[in-house]
Amino acid sequence: MSDDERMRRWRLVLGGGDADGTGCGLQGADVRMDAALAAVYDQGGKEGGLGASAPRVARWLGDIRTYFPSTVVQVMQKDAIEKLNLTRLLLEPEMLEAVEPDVHLVGTLLALNKIMPDQARESARAVVRKVVAELERRLAQKTRAAVTGALDRAARTHRPKRVADIDWDRTIRANLKNYLPERNTVVPSRLVGYARRQRSVQREVVLCIDQSGSMAASVVYSSVFGAVLASMRSLKTSLVVFDTAVVDLTERLHDPVELLFGTQLGGGTDINRAIAYGQGLITRPTNSIFILISDLYEGGVRQEMLRRVAAMTQAGVQVIVLLALSDEGAPFYDHDNAAALAAMGVPAFACTPDAFPDLMAAAIERRDIAQWAERHMSA
Repeated sequence: MSDDERMRRWRLVLGGGDADGTGCGLQGADVRMDAALAAVYDQGGKEGGLGASAPRVARWLGDIRTYFPSTVVQVMQKDAIEKLNLTRLLLEPEMLEAVEPDVHLVGTLLALNKIMPDQARESARAVVRKVVAELERRLAQKTRAAVTGALDRAARTHRPKRVADIDWDRTIRANLKNYLPERNTVVPSRLVGYARRQRSVQREVVLCIDQSGSMAASVVYSSVFGAVLASMRSLKTSLVVFDTAVVDLTERLHDPVELLFGTQLGGGTDINRAIAYGQGLITRPTNSIFILISDLYEGGVRQEMLRRVAAMTQAGVQVIVLLALSDEGAPFYDHDNAAALAAMGVPAFACTPDAFPDLMAAAIERRDIAQWAERHMSA
């Protein structure tokens, strides 16, 4: 990189004026790029600013999409919404058509759902639909493969009852040492197969999702995963969201967009009430996975919440607590409640969406989730 290019980049980073110290002037497209950055980041947005003008915001959205890659655009949009309070403008259809859709924008739209005017609602749905379609493309196949493989491994047996239940590929691999060259055959002294070819439900999965404002990205990812899991006949998947009340959205799992618009981000938190409801959905404890997605800031009865979790684990339910299901790293969470759960053998940790399929596989196979989390995640 030349010295001139290095100075140009520092000038864009530092924002100009006498304080930048670069002595570098900008020309051409760099001037508009600098103005787009200044609108949000110079002195908290006061120097440039976007004001409350929809046309000015629309031009700014067009500029940043012209000069920056989509990942940077998404960060700048998120910062502009937070720093410059542009949420009101997001209720205008022309604004929604100009923004770069991403998970954070979906979270903002869901929080505004109840006050959204009718003329903006369809534009908002189009934004949510685009993000959901991209997440499904990225995550659905991996999730189905991981869950199907785990169910097959969990159902494997060395005493298959019928020929149709024998896994011939694995049986041959397990018996290669018994190959008879003179007969050109393998003697299968040990069979590997399935306990039975199950078309019925093999596992019950309950997703219990905190819909307080800080959990927006987790709600979006959880809804997509819930829809994917619900599409698998070997799983019985239920999904509930909660704040101080509990809403069962299981009937909307066939359409994750409708499911998301059934949530209402914000409000208080009553984890104990949500767990009590989810506990009531479990009919086969030893074949059930209960996933609580929450930052664990309890507004209900803490001791009762812990008692319910302990009762589920003692009954054989695989209980998993995710502090976040997002790409954003370690979240803010209640450390006391997390420690209390860990003492029961229920670790609480953040999980990225890309790691969630493998987590589901580990749960189905009843592997040690604490060890899995230690290897894959950071609390």
